[in-house]
Amino acid sequence: MTAINGDDTPVYLKLRGMISAMILDGDYVEGDQLPSVRSFAAEHGANPLTVAKAYQSLQDRGFVTVRRGVGMFVAEGALERLRDEERESFLTQLWPRIHQHIDRLGLRASDLLERTEA
Repeated sequence: MTAINGDDTPVYLKLRGMISAMILDGDYVEGDQLPSVRSFAAEHGANPLTVAKAYQSLQDRGFVTVRRGVGMFVAEGALERLRDEERESFLTQLWPRIHQHIDRLGLRASDLLERTEA
């Protein structure tokens, strides 16, 4: 049975996910500067090289830009592109596994809605 939460995810992807979540939650908005690699690494107990890899991955995907000698910044349009990418990933990768788990447990939509409305 495959774990739903994907505990075997590489650390750099977890860090990238944290930063992506911060952008989606509005903690960082377009034009905001991200913490330095060293600062982010110290704050989250991560290796600076791993943080750099996460930042590079975000840059490669166009969610952040580099201003040489200044730092990393949230790119224009990053929120919408990131939201679109995350929606697609949820619907094609995560939701099928969640749906299968719901079926396996014999839950109904009303059971789930009752929990979210409380």
